Parts: sequence; C-alpha cells; structure tokens
Amino acid sequence: MSGVVFAPLDAAPAKNAAALDRLAEAATRHLFFTGKGGVGKTSVACALAVRLADAGRRVLLVSTDPASNLDEVLGVRLSAEPTEVPGVAGLRALNIDPEAEAAAYRERVVRPYRDVLPAAAVASMEEQLSGACTTEIAAFDRFSALLGDPGATSGYDHIVFDTAPTGHTLRLLTLPSAWTGFIQENTTGVSCLGPLQGLEGQRALYEATVEALADPGRTTVVLVTRPEEAPIREAERTRLELAALGIRNQRLVLNGVFRAAQSTDSADAVARAMEERGERALASMPSGLATLPRVEIPLRPINILGVDALRTLDHDPVTPVAAANTVENVIDAEDAAHGDDPSLPPLSELIDELEAAGHGVVMTLGKGGVGKTTLASAIAVALAERGHRVHLTTTDPAAHVADTVGAGTAKLRVSRIDPVAETRAYTEHVLETAGKELDADGLALLEEDLRSPCTEEIAVFHAFARVVAEGAAGFVVLDTAPTGHTLLLLDSSEAYHREVDRSASALPEHVRNLLPRLRDPDYTRVLVVTLAEPTPVHEAQHLQEDLRRAGIQPFGWIVNRSLAGAGTREPVLRARGRAEMPLIHVVREELAERAAIVPWSPVEPVGAEALLALAEARARTRRGSAPELEDVQR
Repeated sequence: MSGVVFAPLDAAPAKNAAALDRLAEAATRHLFFTGKGGVGKTSVACALAVRLADAGRRVLLVSTDPASNLDEVLGVRLSAEPTEVPGVAGLRALNIDPEAEAAAYRERVVRPYRDVLPAAAVASMEEQLSGACTTEIAAFDRFSALLGDPGATSGYDHIVFDTAPTGHTLRLLTLPSAWTGFIQENTTGVSCLGPLQGLEGQRALYEATVEALADPGRTTVVLVTRPEEAPIREAERTRLELAALGIRNQRLVLNGVFRAAQSTDSADAVARAMEERGERALASMPSGLATLPRVEIPLRPINILGVDALRTLDHDPVTPVAAANTVENVIDAEDAAHGDDPSLPPLSELIDELEAAGHGVVMTLGKGGVGKTTLASAIAVALAERGHRVHLTTTDPAAHVADTVGAGTAKLRVSRIDPVAETRAYTEHVLETAGKELDADGLALLEEDLRSPCTEEIAVFHAFARVVAEGAAGFVVLDTAPTGHTLLLLDSSEAYHREVDRSASALPEHVRNLLPRLRDPDYTRVLVVTLAEPTPVHEAQHLQEDLRRAGIQPFGWIVNRSLAGAGTREPVLRARGRAEMPLIHVVREELAERAAIVPWSPVEPVGAEALLALAEARARTRRGSAPELEDVQR
C-alpha cells in the first residue's frame, strides 16, 4: 500500500464544503497533526479520523504525545495496541506510552547479557538505559514501525498521528536523520542507549521512515493553530523547520475561529475584543503560512468530547436551530447547577502569598496551551513592580517570554534556557576539563559520546539547576515546558540526585542541591495552571499526582482565561463560560490547596503594563460581587 494516493471519498466537495470534508478529500495515507499545545490538535485529528472512517475507510489513530488525551476525547480506554472505537466502524486507536516502550526497550537490550555479565554490570547497564534518551528512542522505534514498515499497518487505509506539542514533535521528526547519522558515524559500538547492534538493526527502518515523511504522496503534515499571534508564529516556525527537513506537503487548520452572533450587543467588550483579536492575528499571518491550503473550524459552544461531538466539530455553532438550542441547554443546565459566579480569588491574592517569602522559585506547570508563559510573565512583572529583583526564564523550547514581557521593568531580568547554546557550552566545558588529560583515542571517544542526543538533556538540566539556585537571593519565576517535558526534567533531577550520592564531589553545588530545593515548599512554589475545560483539568490533576509522588507539593492552582467571570452575553461565549462552572467547582473543592482565577481579558496580555493589569484583574459576575473586568482596560 506504500505510495498509494487515494481518490476523493466521493464526488469532490462543493466550494463551501465542511472543513473536515475538504481535509478528507486530500488525505494521504499518513496524516500528522501538529501545532502549539492547546490549539486543538487532538480534537481535529480525532474528528478527521471519524470522518474518514464514516466514509468507509479503515483508519488507525495514533497518539505520540506523552500527555495523550485520546481516551478522553474518544470516550474509550486505550492501550498500546489498536482498540476499536465504539460507534465508529473501521476506526481503531492506540497510545504510544513512552515509559512502557522504554521499559520494553531496556529489557530487549539487557536480556542477552543477564546470564553472561556479573549482576553489578547488568545493573549498571539498566541504569545507563534509564535516561530520557532511552525513553525517546524507544517510543520512536514504535513510531517508526507504524510509519516506515508498510507491512505493520497493511490493514489500514490511513494512519492519523496526533502528535505532541511542537517542540517534541519536531524532535521526533528529526530523530530518523539524527539517529541514522549517529549510527553511521559511531565507531565505538556503544552509546548512551547501550550496544549499538540494536540501533544498527533498526537502520533500514529509520531510513524508510525518513523517506515516508518526505514523500508528499504518502504523508501530509497538518499544522493546527488558532487565530492568535503566538500559535500562528509557532505554526510558521514549524512550517519552515519541516520544509528544511524536506517535508513540504503541509496544510493549515485554523481552529476555534470566533465570529460573534449578529444579535450580540456592541457593548460586549469580551466578544468584540475576541473577534477583533482573531482578525488582527489572521491579517498579520506570515505570507508562507498564508499560502498553505487551509480550512477554518469555528469556536464551539461546548467541549468536544465523544464521537457524537466530534462529528459536529466543523458545524456552524450559531445559525442552525439545533446548535442554538444546544447553547441554551448548556446555559440553563449550568445555571441550575452552579450559577455563574466562579467564587475564586484573583491572581493578585496568590501573588501576595508568594511575595511574603521575600525570595524563592515560582514555577508554572500545566498542559501546553493553558497560558503558563503569560501567567509566569504576569507574576514576574507584578513582583518586580512591588520592588523585588526578579529573574523570569523558561525551560520550554517553544516559549516566548521575551515577546510576552516586551521591554519589561527595571528590576526584571528575562532570559531563556537555550538548548543549543547550553549544549555547546556544556560540551566545551567537558572537553576542557575531562578531556584535557586524554590521549588522541580517548579524546576522540569523548567527542563522539558528546555528539549523542543525551548531551542536550544533561546540558539543559545543568542550566535549570543553576537558575533554581538563584532563588536563594531573589525571586526566580520559571515558565516551564509542557507537562511531558517538565516531568522528564524532574525525572532527570531524581536520576542525577542518585548519581550525586555516589560521587558528590564530581558535580557543582547547584546540581547537588537541586532536588532538595525543588522539594522544599519554603523555597519552591509550584503553580498548576489549567483552563476550565475537561482535558486541561484532568491533565493538571495527573500532573499534581506525579509531582506529589516526586515529593513536590503544589502551592496552588490558577484557572486561566475564564469566560465564567468575564461578563460576556454573546451566546457561544456565554455557553462556554457556563460549561466551565462544574470544573471550577472541582478545582476549588477537590483538587487545589489554594486557587485563583484569571478572567479572559479584552486586552491582549503582552507588555509589562498589560501583564500587570492581568495580575490585578478580577472576575465580573451578574451580581456584581467583584470589580468589573473593564478595570483592566483602564
């Protein structure tokens, strides 16, 4: 089936055909959905998979995201093996579980040596294979089998990949070339992944994967974005990097496009601002991105969960009578159950508590796209405006803290942990220290080892530890990466802490003290950021559980960009606000030790002044129990 380009599903759709019908018409065998976290990749990927299956195609839907929520969106419990999706004949789905794949990979590598080498040597091999590199290459092995081996998926017409947030996806897509090159150039027979025979055995499969990715007749990459400047910038960066890899068969999905209902009051500041903000973002879209074939999907009044909802993803949310009834039903149901008062304190009260310590580390964690960068920036600006010296930085490869803060304030320093720069500096340091006494052969071996992908993880880890140490003398606000990457970082800190126990003198003080500092609630305060939507809340709950298992107790939660207290009366936005209330109740009553809410702001939170206003914003309710959101604009 390799190389087959499918004919249209039926007759060619009309010019005004639904967005998913147009995507289905152009569907190649392999479809990748990628984009900045939170733009709706999973919803769009699932909806297209359902649409293709409804048209009689045999479809396999695969998530490569460490924080996958396919189960929740499809309404079925998934595993690493294809599972039938109830109510959709011809559709199966699976999750690639990186940890499970890594465990299986370790066992495959170590098993031949269990009865040959001493137990201590086997234990050393297992520990060597416990790092992030192994997790990534193991998951990639599974991914390669699905993409590069046609026989493994011969029973399907389409394989739809719901990929991880952009930084992880790009790393995944570059691994075929990276690891193929590493195998070709490595002469020692060993790597951070153990003996290279296993990698050499996969070489043909990796080369087939590279070929499949670059073949426009077999593979399409669908860039998913929202009509907002940051996701559009991210989509353009992805477009350019994929094109540089030879992956040029790309399409664009604009998800969550909002156009206010004609009946909307012109004085509705939220509805007006949301529509205008989207129009500005689309008008300034980079020309290269604008030339891609694209479709638009409207903002929905309800959360897209379950097969029935997925089948309506690209339907007009306002004009059909049925959709209008859905909006009113949501409003009526949530009015009866919870009202429209979020009853959470504003972010400023949380900042008051953070400020009381006088120093320390503040970390924002959460699913990609929930607004960690904006909130980290707002907290940093607020602390700086109160007279504190603050360092705002990020470990997220896709973050834009400098763009968010703008000129900043006099007491605020803004930086980014750049993986490329940190890797270069770390490599130079190792060669100048560990390499200075080596002979030519030993130096060549060290240089080769430093070219492995593990080096970047180690370099970023050292930079992260160095920044955390600054919290002893001032405030450090860390905008962390999306959940999966953050947990890898925290897992790395645990692994390195074990290494310290064996050779404490070999590592700098800031590395030795990292894990104790992360676990000290008087030093590090973790803020879990979420949106009042099912998947972000559930992901945040899982994150909190993982943090507690690592000995880290979250300081509090922030419910961001809430429409529940924004004061809008526009039907779609009002319905979405009311649908938030049960989730806000769960956060307040069941999940968070302390929580704050940040309403959706008509003023785009970019620049120090707007960020400071966001930090002080309060939700507005119909009963007038809090200062109005318009205070932000003044």
